[in-house]
Amino acid sequence: MRRRRFLELAGGGAAGAVLTATVASPARAAAPPFAVVAGDGSGDFASIQAAVDAVPDGNTEPLTIAVKPGVYRGQVIVPTAKPFITLAGLGGTPHSVVIADDRANGTPKPDGSGTWGTSGSASVTVDGAGFRARNLTFANLFDEAAHPEITSKQAVAILTRADRIEFDRVRFLANQDTLYINSKAAGVVARAYFRDCYVEGDVDFIFGRATAVLDGCRIHSLNRGSTPNGYVTAPSTDITNPYGLLFHRCMLTSDAPAGTVFLGRPWHPSNDPNAIGQTIIRESWIGSHIGATPWSDFGTWPWQDARFGEFRNRGPGAAVTADRPQLSKAEADTYTVAAFLRGTDGWRPQSCR
Repeated sequence: MRRRRFLELAGGGAAGAVLTATVASPARAAAPPFAVVAGDGSGDFASIQAAVDAVPDGNTEPLTIAVKPGVYRGQVIVPTAKPFITLAGLGGTPHSVVIADDRANGTPKPDGSGTWGTSGSASVTVDGAGFRARNLTFANLFDEAAHPEITSKQAVAILTRADRIEFDRVRFLANQDTLYINSKAAGVVARAYFRDCYVEGDVDFIFGRATAVLDGCRIHSLNRGSTPNGYVTAPSTDITNPYGLLFHRCMLTSDAPAGTVFLGRPWHPSNDPNAIGQTIIRESWIGSHIGATPWSDFGTWPWQDARFGEFRNRGPGAAVTADRPQLSKAEADTYTVAAFLRGTDGWRPQSCR
């Protein structure tokens, strides 16, 4: 039976223990914030969306929206016209500020015009370049057990389609399709950096065609009570992009039985043959929930045709087998954090180690 760990949203608990130890003091903006959001009315705005809407279109400099502790419900959209926004949680840990919604792919729209679809299910959608978030939680609270009538259960916590975005000490909570890291179109590169984050889910819960680095993060697979118990990644990296998903010095954990979770499978949206997904996991600790054959086919698309690889991983789920492609030292030297993020503009995120 699936456990809804994010019922502990405003507290501590196992779902965020890995982050609690990394936050010594509340996150603070380097300069006075553009706006303060407080659900109790003590700030400039009572909702996240209202503060985002107040940012001038075409903004050209970083603006911080500081968020006081609380649970903020309702869909949030950061449009392309509003770049360089930082959401900064003012609580003592990422548990203190929660931004959440509760719709799924198959949830009917209130106007009767159909269902939301996977992208429309996102609690937060980021299209504004240069977006940053720190010390808070993004969650999709869709309760699968309470809605057996909904068969399309994808429920995204956050969808990103922008370039040069950063997440520092952030939690992402949902079940299927938690973290959708995408770009505006196939062949368009969008880069994202995740530092000391916590990502929780079960099926394809880190997916998309973006170039993304998860650095020192904890990746937790929920126990679905079935076999297979889920898939960590479902990359759809375009064939023209040499860099997809990179997990660097992460911890992959789960309460699921040994060998019941896959590291990933290659997603080909609309059967796109050019979506040759890439997932690289290096120098990370892998729990026993990952088995000796950790990659899976996706429908008719074989995992062997994708760009999957590992390098110097450890832990009970990190055995080297014939079904686990390993990078050579020379290959590993080309798949670094800096190489993934550099692009043509030499980008190095502010929070990068």
